Amino acid sequence: MTNVLDLAKFKAKAKLNDRYAKQLKRLQTADIPTTSIEVAVNGAVSNLAKASTSALVIYGEPQSGKTEMMICLTAKLLDQGHKVIVHLMNDSVDLLTQNLRRFKTSGLAPGPRNSSESLQTSNGQKPAELVVFCKKNARDLEKLIDRLKGIGKIAVIDDEADYATPNSKVNKGTKTTINDLVGQLIGSDGFYIGVTATPARLDLNNTFKNDTEKWVSFPPHAKYTGQDVFFPLDKKVSYRLTYLQQGGNPQEARDALVRFLVTVAYLNKVVNDEEKNYTMLVHTSGKKLDHEADRITIEEAVHALTEADSTDFDTLVTSVYATAQQLYPAADPDELTSYVVENASRTSLVVLNSERDRIAAGDSATEPSSPFTIIIGGNIVSRGVTFPNLLSMFFTRNVQHKLQQDTYIQRARMFGARGAYLEHFELTIPTQLYADWHRCFVFHRLALATVRSELGSPVWIGDSRVSVASDPSIDKATVALDKGEMSFGMFDYTVELDQIVLGDPSSIVTLDALRAKLGNDALPQFLIDYIKAVMAGGGGTLAIHGASTIANYGSTANQAAISRDKGFMGKSQLEPKKFPTAVHHVKIFYNANGRAKLFYKYKGSLQFIQNLA
Repeated sequence: MTNVLDLAKFKAKAKLNDRYAKQLKRLQTADIPTTSIEVAVNGAVSNLAKASTSALVIYGEPQSGKTEMMICLTAKLLDQGHKVIVHLMNDSVDLLTQNLRRFKTSGLAPGPRNSSESLQTSNGQKPAELVVFCKKNARDLEKLIDRLKGIGKIAVIDDEADYATPNSKVNKGTKTTINDLVGQLIGSDGFYIGVTATPARLDLNNTFKNDTEKWVSFPPHAKYTGQDVFFPLDKKVSYRLTYLQQGGNPQEARDALVRFLVTVAYLNKVVNDEEKNYTMLVHTSGKKLDHEADRITIEEAVHALTEADSTDFDTLVTSVYATAQQLYPAADPDELTSYVVENASRTSLVVLNSERDRIAAGDSATEPSSPFTIIIGGNIVSRGVTFPNLLSMFFTRNVQHKLQQDTYIQRARMFGARGAYLEHFELTIPTQLYADWHRCFVFHRLALATVRSELGSPVWIGDSRVSVASDPSIDKATVALDKGEMSFGMFDYTVELDQIVLGDPSSIVTLDALRAKLGNDALPQFLIDYIKAVMAGGGGTLAIHGASTIANYGSTANQAAISRDKGFMGKSQLEPKKFPTAVHHVKIFYNANGRAKLFYKYKGSLQFIQNLA
């Protein structure tokens, strides 16, 4: 039988389709759950079609698998007819390389390109479809905009969207260079999807007029270890948390290094079936000179372990042996110490900053290349970059004044799928810095509860130690900087709710009873847990007030949305005579249609910030 060339069949195959389904199958075949990805992708596609503007935000926890989600989202958009998709990355070669490599190995078609590659054929024609990666710096963006002229609608997917893209000159009536260039890239008919773990700045900045009611949540996968694990409300952690009193001096860094070496030895000699490579991340400063000092400290310690005749060999080996006895008393300290000494010369040390030797480091600087891989860095390691098999984090990166919430949430590089070795993971950190970092995540979790209510603008929280976002990025024309209270989802008001409150208006048990009646959207469990934790620490008392109508607020309140620019809870609503020592105030307000919201007010230093646009 003679085969006949069927050109029509091959032309049909050239019209790529079902790429989204193929990506889901790829992940499922690798035993990676796709439920969270499907929720985010379907939500984004649906909301983009319904949004009043062409911009929306997908938010998810740091290191929760957003790259795989963006691969699937890209495939879905291509299937739906979007011809040109541009992925924006922070201005880091390492981050761009890491993400571009993951997109290419996914088998996505068309194959993703770096913006520096040619975007046209030899005859000057541009391909029918393009997936392009570009760093967020002015030169790269200007070149890309020029190369894409006349190509049609562009869908921009902005990774770490709260960084560099928002307009920090919003209150000056002008635009920052990056914000202006990204706007030009989107054009008048394009689409913008910002992806981030910290969306507050995008909201408070009104970046590309994104609509918070069309935001999409990307829930973490089942194996994810994030803020609940590393910053639990009760601070009872299930990993190794080592506090520093001195803020991270060279001796403390050496001690942390020794604990890392011993832990790797234990995992590879006692736990693992075959040897695995692990990473220690040293994040002490954003200054390049400090990175060099850290490198010298660690390099000298590692070198001493490889030189039996060195003056420090005896001291370090003694420390390794004693640490092995302390951390793993049931294991053989001789065996663990021998592993450290025999493999010390295999240590890989990478300084990850803008001036590192990229040729020597290769494309996989963040992948552990030896059992003992140590990465030292500052701003580049703070955002976006993923560290597989991260086992230890020596973190002393502090600030003199306020911690900026979005920046420090992104610095939680220990988040991810750490469950397989979580009990052996170590975070070494100054006591005060951990307390401030913990508070960042408490505030973040409460704020996200208001986002998920999907009713009105979310409320962001700060205090004297923690700021919500960079002050110049907050649009003062639309943002209320101290609203003083926060609310959650709507529900139907009934007199029965007042009967519950009257039972004991100062008890957490009463809040539990209200939540059982109203559900988690109206009264998030985390708010109750937070109040309970603060009260346990002597932080104040609780007042649950009887419900009130908002009819008497007249036109100063949005009667349908049950919201008010100045808030509802003034002095009379706080009932100081009835609750003289109360700090946490909870009260239900309802409108003429019987719809209601529960409000929370903290009588203290907390600042509640809301975009009223």
